[in-house]
Amino acid sequence: MNMEIAGDVVALDTELLQLPEVSPFALKSNPRFSEELFDQWLSLPETNRLVTSLLNDAKAGVPLNVPGNSSATNAAASNSLPSMFPAGSAPPLSPRSSTSGSPRVMKHRVGPSTLSSPLKLVSEPVRELIPQFYFQNGRPPPNELKEQCLFRINQIFYGHLDGLQIHEFRSVAKEICKLPSFLSTALFRRIDVNFTGIVTRDAFIDYWVNGNMLTMDIETQIYKILKQPDLKYLTQVDFKPVLRELLATHPGLEFLQSTPEFQERYGIFYYMNRSGNGQLTLRELKRGNLITAMQHADEEEDINKVLRYFSYEHFYVIYCKFWELDTDHDFFIDKENLIRYIPRKFTSKVEGKMGYEDFVNFILSEEDKTSEPSLEYWFKCIDLDGNGVLTRNEMQFFYEEQLHRMECMAQEPVLFEDILCQIVDMIGPENESYITLRDLKSCKLSGSVFNILFNLNKFMAFETRDPFLIRQERENPTLTEWDRFAHREYIRLSMEEDVEEASNGSAEVWDESLEAPF
Repeated sequence: MNMEIAGDVVALDTELLQLPEVSPFALKSNPRFSEELFDQWLSLPETNRLVTSLLNDAKAGVPLNVPGNSSATNAAASNSLPSMFPAGSAPPLSPRSSTSGSPRVMKHRVGPSTLSSPLKLVSEPVRELIPQFYFQNGRPPPNELKEQCLFRINQIFYGHLDGLQIHEFRSVAKEICKLPSFLSTALFRRIDVNFTGIVTRDAFIDYWVNGNMLTMDIETQIYKILKQPDLKYLTQVDFKPVLRELLATHPGLEFLQSTPEFQERYGIFYYMNRSGNGQLTLRELKRGNLITAMQHADEEEDINKVLRYFSYEHFYVIYCKFWELDTDHDFFIDKENLIRYIPRKFTSKVEGKMGYEDFVNFILSEEDKTSEPSLEYWFKCIDLDGNGVLTRNEMQFFYEEQLHRMECMAQEPVLFEDILCQIVDMIGPENESYITLRDLKSCKLSGSVFNILFNLNKFMAFETRDPFLIRQERENPTLTEWDRFAHREYIRLSMEEDVEEASNGSAEVWDESLEAPF
């Protein structure tokens, strides 16, 4: 009889055990343990007698007294079960109960069990919740940061129940927002949408704290402050309020306050807007160093020490060079043969004429052919068909002009075949049949290649370099070719201005509208 019983139960469904103290998941993941537990229960003498009794009753046609027929019979069966557990803690015999439901429902029962099984309780695996990581309007500030900001806001707005005026807003921009102080006007006007001339405490909190500006990086903050609401990029017009305030408040630029014609002439987009379309994106703003230069300019009283974007020395050189070429002083250059050296459309919108912004791009690219913006500028110039590679024919087209210049200078001409071999040796392109922008950017001599094709004098100067200039470069490796050129030209122009002032007997030259302003 015992062997027959064992044969009938060789296949075990673990849920039939119905042990509330043990997770069905744990039993299913350990089938061997479940089988051993069931075999041990069948080996008990009480179990053998119970099963034998149930079989005899079934043969005699007596209704089976199993759990589920009634609450009374269920209790009786529970009490009569032989158990390997302490008294009162035996598991039900059968899961097929019409009142208790499926064992799959029972396994989700919540709360401590009334049974006292010595088996270790195995909990169901807990589903881990992934915290929110995307916020459409920016990540909300932590409570501690928010409280600190509100405390500082209350201090600044204390005694200004009606709000702050625009000239009182610099401390808000610098101390609370941690922005350069000359962004205060742009920030004020972004909040004062109704042009009341006043920004209240609640209006500032709604924009800066509740608008989640507090948790954004400084590039995104400035981008949102300057950008027009209906655009997804910045234009040069968006920077004009910033430049006006910089010129009006910086101690190193006070002398320009009486010369509005020189204001707003600083070039920013050359290094930042690498696509050259006049639309500065947030990605370009983050990749550049404009924000660092802004912060430097806000802390440094000597504006000429800020070499990027805001140096008056650099601006002075560019402006004077432009003024010398603009003979009629209408802010357009009439050099007809200069147009073919410009790889982008003129922003002047005057056919055949170069505006000031175009000239800024041109002179920065001409005087420093080692920077990436310059390499991209001249690459686009030579790439006549716009296919992204420089071919032999394209380079030869520009070199023909240099051959003509050699003849005019009574120099022995150098054949293009020899020049091409020299260019290939200097660049070392991946494919010698053409040159890519990547090849040029990976070579330190790329600027000399462009000088061969565009500026013969500079190429000859490179071939016979002055040891003094080489030593200067080694002493100041952080200075670019443009920095050195601008410094030399600034000294030269300043000396010429001093001589002119001495000859005129007056230092006042601003009133001479038809003469060079410097």
